[in-house]
Amino acid sequence: MMNVERIARMGVLLRENFSPELLEIIDDSHHHVGHAGAKNGAGHFTVKICSEAFVGKTLVQRHRMVYTAVDSMMHSEIHALSIEATVPNK
Repeated sequence: MMNVERIARMGVLLRENFSPELLEIIDDSHHHVGHAGAKNGAGHFTVKICSEAFVGKTLVQRHRMVYTAVDSMMHSEIHALSIEATVPNK
């Protein structure tokens, strides 16, 4: 699967789970060419997400929530995920 398709699929999963005010998914795979995890075709991505769903959650809880949302893609399509999960400023 091409990374453009992976980004679109991640976007659907994250929007369905969090209705984010901000969602940016960045493909960092080109920085990891030759890395062991890149050999099987899984990508490296950064997710920047801002959602009310994260209010009152610790950073670890927020990261776990994001990982749970994209779990079906982990290890087969996503090798590494960097997460910036924030709450809206009010």
